[in-house]
Amino acid sequence: MKRIIIHWSAGVYYPTEFEKEHYHFLVDKDGNVHNGKFKPEDNEFCKVGKYAAHTGGGNTGSIGVALCAMAGFKNKNSVGNYPILKKQFESAMEFCAKLCRKYKIDVTPQTVMTHYEFGVKNPKTTSAGKIDIIYLPSYPWVAQEEIGSFIRSKIKWYMVKGV
Repeated sequence: MKRIIIHWSAGVYYPTEFEKEHYHFLVDKDGNVHNGKFKPEDNEFCKVGKYAAHTGGGNTGSIGVALCAMAGFKNKNSVGNYPILKKQFESAMEFCAKLCRKYKIDVTPQTVMTHYEFGVKNPKTTSAGKIDIIYLPSYPWVAQEEIGSFIRSKIKWYMVKGV
């Protein structure tokens, strides 16, 4: 596996069966990690119906991690009834640190990113224009263009902590 792409599910606080088909791992509001239908290794060579299709144009070699949240999000002033919670976010970052260690993934902007960042870097894919993750309700001071860096710094912190 060569990278991790981090999402919000645009759903409620617990994973649905549909979401489990599209992400390798999902983090609920309590910080519990749920396995998706497919293992990360299923995305080494994507075959129709046999991999987690989480990032249009970027599934091959990518692990999809989603925070179960953000249904009804419109903007930072209207986040809906399921905002990403701090406990949930921190658990996801700690889990991503474990994945980086397990799969020997360096934490860089090319190897750990949000779905939004992937879409910006790859404008000719169906990921262009995706908004996950452009806002963190628990960390409202983090600007949209800094969220990827913030996420990577959190993951690095958990790695140094020795998770």
